[in-house]
Amino acid sequence: MYKRLLLPFLFFFDAERVHHWVCNALRFAYGLPLVPGLLKKLYVFEHPSLVREVAGLRFKNPVGLAAGFDKNAEMVDELAALGFGYVEIGTVTPRPQPGNERPRLFRLKDDNALINRMGFNNKGAGVAAAKLRYRKSDIMVGGNIGKNKDTPNEKALDDYVRCFQDLFEVVDYFVVNVSSPNTPGLRDLQEKEPLTHLLRELQKLNNYKPKPKPIFLKIAPDLNHSQLDDIVEIVLATGIAGVIATNTTISRKGLNVSDSDLEKIGAGGLSGQPLRHRSTEVIRYLCEKSGDAFPVLGVGGIASPADAREKLNAGASLLQIYTGFIYEGPGLARRICKSLVEQRTLNT
Repeated sequence: MYKRLLLPFLFFFDAERVHHWVCNALRFAYGLPLVPGLLKKLYVFEHPSLVREVAGLRFKNPVGLAAGFDKNAEMVDELAALGFGYVEIGTVTPRPQPGNERPRLFRLKDDNALINRMGFNNKGAGVAAAKLRYRKSDIMVGGNIGKNKDTPNEKALDDYVRCFQDLFEVVDYFVVNVSSPNTPGLRDLQEKEPLTHLLRELQKLNNYKPKPKPIFLKIAPDLNHSQLDDIVEIVLATGIAGVIATNTTISRKGLNVSDSDLEKIGAGGLSGQPLRHRSTEVIRYLCEKSGDAFPVLGVGGIASPADAREKLNAGASLLQIYTGFIYEGPGLARRICKSLVEQRTLNT
């Protein structure tokens, strides 16, 4: 029903406006009597074989919601009722910022993809932290952190440290985002020297805490093998928990959408089905190159149980969905989890 009736209707309207409508509707409905229980009955699928122990954390299932959907931690309880094993909030920055000018979110319907140039629009790390202090569900929450647009790269560490401190008591793990293509100069921080310095300082601060939190690095799919080799070396040298592979891509190869339509859309990061193969390649390369020395969380083009199994077979410890959630609807996490249990039963 979602894909046949609701999705075509929603696609008549601006993508970002629809996102706000859907989020507001979910929050409103969740506040009504009996609705939380109904949502859980419809969308939550639990089984002992779905439980994952990763970086010292226990996840009820391996399917998480990627950063970008709930930037300000306003719907964690609601999203927990849709069957996710964990939710990643953000990307948050130390200070609130409006992001880039609209329109900045575009659908590529023939490709089951999105292009966004949101630009880290968020209300600031302090607001997200305040929201998380009042969450009621026990779902794992990750804090995806970045720098403000007007912060020069040589001062970037200060922004990441502030976000880390603001969120430390209210999230279960951190994600350092230096791979978004929508903040000018941000991807320069993926270079070996500045990235090593950034992660080493954050991990040093983390290790001073009585109970350190896992720190993951989110990387771009556009890195070559030499750069991925550097990532493996940096993760091992700094002692962070692992890698999230991958963020959106600046590539436009192999799309069904016309070149003229792409030109009208302009710059931005591409997510969804066109990214599936490349993100799986990156996951496999990192796992093989490192000898599975650290967990890799797989994200990029997951829109079906088969896509999820592909990522897991490549070595991913956990999964994240975003664009597939938009195109396939709120039952996607449940379908993936149910399929994983069924497949395991068939193989035993």
